[in-house]
Amino acid sequence: MTPARILVAEDHPMNLMFIEKLLAKQGYEVHTVTDGTEVLPALQRERFDLVLMDIAMPVMDGIEATRSVRQAGNMITDKNVPIIAMTAHAMKGDREQFLAAGMDDYIGKPINSDNLCNMLLKHLQRARRAAECASASSPA
Repeated sequence: MTPARILVAEDHPMNLMFIEKLLAKQGYEVHTVTDGTEVLPALQRERFDLVLMDIAMPVMDGIEATRSVRQAGNMITDKNVPIIAMTAHAMKGDREQFLAAGMDDYIGKPINSDNLCNMLLKHLQRARRAAECASASSPA
């Protein structure tokens, strides 16, 4: 089985390096962007199994980027790609705001490797099951 392809949107160089190394060590294929404005073009060029999306990025934050991904007519093949918010400032009501924007879940920073691993497994398994169901129900 090919490794899952993960797009990481993170503007802080140290966080990006940490997450990239952590994911690569776990066997994932990692691609990175440093701003929300780069997410949409990346998802239009390539297919990813999951997106890790920083919330506080310059120019376009993670919430706005997620809304753009989920929007109809944007030339992204998989508008249902799981998007996991990453934030250092999780406050009451944030989870609801992230879900309302179209995100599937969130993880707090600093990133705990065990929590991230469990989160990825949960959402990647769900995404693979959905893809299998979609291909089984499509006409041959």
